[in-house]
Amino acid sequence: MQLINLSTGQIIAEQVRTADRFFARLRGLMFTSELGSGCALHLKPCRSIHTFFMNYPIDVLYVNEHGIVIGLEENLPPGKVGKYYPDANSVIELPAGRINETATKIGHQMVFTKK
Repeated sequence: MQLINLSTGQIIAEQVRTADRFFARLRGLMFTSELGSGCALHLKPCRSIHTFFMNYPIDVLYVNEHGIVIGLEENLPPGKVGKYYPDANSVIELPAGRINETATKIGHQMVFTKK
């Protein structure tokens, strides 16, 4: 799956993996060596994340049920707890720097599409 910013038309990630079961969400990116360029992890349902047992920082998008970005965190380092967004429906984890590279902002609408 791809992640596209409908507000800008830009492809945010070309390879999106979805974690929609408890253990897949719990594991997330723990114990991985990197989140490759062009990749993302979509956690649903999800309102908050952590970077425990990770070796690299990530960018984080918090989206509501309509795919609207309601919160974001850039360069969240390993060993931290992300913000909690009660209105979030899911979370998208991206390589650090991707939010800045794509100029993604709160209020932008995200959509997942099959390649």
